[in-house]
Amino acid sequence: MSRKKGNLAENRAVEFLQNDSFRIVERNFYSRFGEIDIIALKDEILHFIEVKSGKGEPIYKITPSKIAKIKKTIQFFFNKTKLDFDYCIDALIVKEDNIELFENIGFM
Repeated sequence: MSRKKGNLAENRAVEFLQNDSFRIVERNFYSRFGEIDIIALKDEILHFIEVKSGKGEPIYKITPSKIAKIKKTIQFFFNKTKLDFDYCIDALIVKEDNIELFENIGFM
């Protein structure tokens, strides 16, 4: 998928989350371990959100190795920011006319 299509999907994801009372903390947080697409806060829980879009079933693009990289990046984020929140890892799937949020996928 092109970066342009990825950005469009992430923009739609941000709008979806904001309409569901999430407050966006950061987008495209990078570490040497990987990237987290969106970090958002809702009900005092930080959500580290992986956005996937495309044909077929994009959720299957989130592999155990991807989850491991996200977890390492989360630890880097907490070490860097010194924030102290409960958190979860979520997947947000963007298809042509549908957006679906899968919460707490970090135990895959």
